[in-house]
Amino acid sequence: MNLKQLSHMLSLSQTTVSRALNGYPEVNEETRRRVVDAAKRHGYRPNPSARRLATGKSGMIGYVLPTGAAVDIDPHFVEFLSGLGDYARAHELDLVLSPADADDEETTYRRIVANRQVDAVYISSPRPADKRLALVNTLGIPFVVHGRSEGFDFDYPYLDIDNEGAFHEAARLLVQLGHQRLALINGNERETFAIHRERGMRRALAASGLTLGERHIRSVAMTEENGYRAARRLLEDAEPPTAIVCSSLIMALGVVRAVRDLGLTIPGDLSLIAHDDVFPWLRPENFPVPLSTTRSSIRLAGARIAERLAARISGLEDGARGEVWPVDLVVRGSVAGAPV
Repeated sequence: MNLKQLSHMLSLSQTTVSRALNGYPEVNEETRRRVVDAAKRHGYRPNPSARRLATGKSGMIGYVLPTGAAVDIDPHFVEFLSGLGDYARAHELDLVLSPADADDEETTYRRIVANRQVDAVYISSPRPADKRLALVNTLGIPFVVHGRSEGFDFDYPYLDIDNEGAFHEAARLLVQLGHQRLALINGNERETFAIHRERGMRRALAASGLTLGERHIRSVAMTEENGYRAARRLLEDAEPPTAIVCSSLIMALGVVRAVRDLGLTIPGDLSLIAHDDVFPWLRPENFPVPLSTTRSSIRLAGARIAERLAARISGLEDGARGEVWPVDLVVRGSVAGAPV
């Protein structure tokens, strides 16, 4: 079935049908639903080239992918991408990855916008005063940031989780259990999420007259091996922590291995809380001791970013709305009172 046939069957103009299928806000919801349902029933698929000519839209979401020897594609990114892809596939959107030198992403952003390759872009892993965000804000293309930046005099659309609040609550629980020497194994200290997590822990400790000493902070790429090495250094210190808060379940695997190699136990010698991005293949309840976590699905965040990008492309969302998701604290067997 082509567009003309579908329009005739619905007694609507081809323009109305096209706009309904592409989410234009001037088409009322009842008509849009009627058109979409008919298109699904009769197997109508818009011709991509024709759609681009008719709407000026490519039907593509863009992401500038930094590359180079120093760049790792970690499981957190892949899980986020899976959620984004799930939504995009279900709504006939495509995702375009544009590789760029990690030290010169600006050139790639300017190129894809100038060539009208995509309808919108998203930015991930932002840093304070992130140059990518400042640039895209001037290029006139719809965008959403996964995470937050700081230090700008303008607002921008973003989706983030309450990293500061999550790690504040984790640290507060440990302090209530009598722990006074807490440590943080964090992600990249230059990224805002890690800054917010450290800030949350410091705030919780300060409320009880405690501090997070520099010797008890490790900021590393979120891998199992880095978690192991960081935990070994912390636990072999002259004044080892009695509790660790960790920024990733993947790093927590390394912490558990270090505890075992040192002949210690969880939670007898060390209480442990980690952030859980809800990986389907790594569940905190399946750790040797079920792991307490701060929990928020990164896959659902990916789907929400895609949903908001689609809305911005179609004009259903505009402005610079920020969205912050609360984070659950799930207490399991890996925490206990501080050892005497």
